[in-house]
Amino acid sequence: MTRLVLRGARWPGDVAIEGGRIAAVGSVASEPGDAVVRVDGDIVTAGLVNTHHHFFQWMTRGWAFDCTLFGWLTTLYPVWARLTPEDVETASGVAMGELALTGCTTAADHHYLVPGGDDSVFDAIASAARTIGIRAHIARGSMDLGQRKGGLPPDSVVEDLDAILASTQAVHDRLHDGDRIVVTVAPCSPFTVTPELMTSSAELARRLGLRLHTHLAETLDEERDCLERFGRRPMQVLDDIGWIAPDVWVAHGIHFDDAEVRRLGETGTGIAHCPSSNCRLGSGIARVVDLTAAGAPVGLGVDGVASNEIGGLFPELRMALFLARQRDLSSTTFLPADALALATEGGARCLGRDDIGRLEPGYRADVVVWPGDDLADVLDPLAGLVLGPERYARHVLVEGEYVVRDGRLLGADMDALRRDLACRARRLWPEDAR
Repeated sequence: MTRLVLRGARWPGDVAIEGGRIAAVGSVASEPGDAVVRVDGDIVTAGLVNTHHHFFQWMTRGWAFDCTLFGWLTTLYPVWARLTPEDVETASGVAMGELALTGCTTAADHHYLVPGGDDSVFDAIASAARTIGIRAHIARGSMDLGQRKGGLPPDSVVEDLDAILASTQAVHDRLHDGDRIVVTVAPCSPFTVTPELMTSSAELARRLGLRLHTHLAETLDEERDCLERFGRRPMQVLDDIGWIAPDVWVAHGIHFDDAEVRRLGETGTGIAHCPSSNCRLGSGIARVVDLTAAGAPVGLGVDGVASNEIGGLFPELRMALFLARQRDLSSTTFLPADALALATEGGARCLGRDDIGRLEPGYRADVVVWPGDDLADVLDPLAGLVLGPERYARHVLVEGEYVVRDGRLLGADMDALRRDLACRARRLWPEDAR
């Protein structure tokens, strides 16, 4: 079996890969038959882990840019209801291609719109993931609380509870392999689902051995809605039905009080921190330093590109660092290494994975080589990477196999995908804008 050696990286040194696993890091002696790739002056990290995304939203970038979350959603629900599985497959290809090019080797997609109950949309997402070559944690999202019952989404985009559960089981049976395609169970949010769906989903997930995911504590509007409907804060609503637990990670997690932060740490409930999207929607700043200090797993998420039009994971490292310092008014409580930890091992913990997220022997060889040509004058290479200019990866490997090589995505033609996406997206525009 040929051993691949990434030789000469400025940080952390050489990296040897064998049998799809990291074999050695640091100073690696040459062996006969090694395949050596020179990465002199570059920076090597574990592959980045994206803990929250909505791939389909590549179809609606730049919509509702002057709205907070609830107005943004009510504007876009009817538009998203018109998406076909083919639209979603194209959008997912662009989404994962862009993620791969920005160093992401594992991505969690929360897909919660299933018009007409056509769950072949999840097969479309899985197909795109196999084409691009990164790991995909596909959340079978759902909504069953339409406007007629006091929810936010129009009744036309919600589903029946029993149909959701049957579909979730079927999606698991078709797609889940526990490694490259991982299915999770993901009712959308407290204001789009019934308590019955939350409870039944948790029972199903735990019977199947799957993780649970939902949006939580994203906005003050959500908090007010929960207080009005249930007389309790959003996290208490979930805790009372068994959703604050080590097999759960939640998206955003901005508006937690001190007792809730402690509870999240005690239970090991994960949080997908989406800094750019939270800023774009004016939702607030998550308590990342407090949450990590309490012991809660915290990872990074891009969120949908209808609320984060960049769509790459790498820019979220710097944004996470800046926002943590702004929230704490401190330049010392959150460092470049902390940002990288969120994007790698923190994200792996959120997804319940102990085989990725670290650049150490025995871990899966999900590895990124970042070009360091412009960082030769930077004292601390990791600080230069996180705080410096945004960049695309030079090489990206998943399980020791190239997904990106010399800056080029190997599994698909990104230019062709983008052209297809543009044609599909314009179909959704108002007639006077086409």
